[in-house]
Amino acid sequence: MSTGNGHFNLLARVLHWSMAVMIVAMLFIGVTMVASLHLRPLLIDLHRPLGIAIGVLALLRLYNRLRHRPPPLPADLPAWQARAARASHAMLYALMLAMPLLGWAMLSAGGYPIVLWGGVHLPAIVPHTPALYAALRGAHGLLAYVLFATVLAHVGAALFHLWVRRDGVFQAMARGRD
Repeated sequence: MSTGNGHFNLLARVLHWSMAVMIVAMLFIGVTMVASLHLRPLLIDLHRPLGIAIGVLALLRLYNRLRHRPPPLPADLPAWQARAARASHAMLYALMLAMPLLGWAMLSAGGYPIVLWGGVHLPAIVPHTPALYAALRGAHGLLAYVLFATVLAHVGAALFHLWVRRDGVFQAMARGRD
């Protein structure tokens, strides 16, 4: 999402930071939703539309990334770190797309309505099947842990670039032109 100056374009930065907040909120909402019977209905009402919003924004983000190349990694970055960066970004994009789809499919298989704001309902995308619901629920939960671990690794790498390497990688996403 480079603008040719070593920084990500404005849309990339806005999507990155807004989705970061949404995804972290979503992880905490998901954990609390499972742990609290009292808050569960309210959190489910937040979780479903927020998940769909993340999926839609992930598609927009992927489109933007394909249209605007990211700034290059520093030339002196060890090859294994460059490979890890590319792999973790691919993992984040895959999870940002897979998690909402898995949630939607899980609710469809469970026969639950997928209600967004304003009473808008999404159609079922898989048939109502209890066994499929159980499998998708397990997959959704497992991938939530994978997403959490991947986010932690991403934040750790960003802070490493900011505080240890001081190579401008963090600043490329943090702000526009110097």
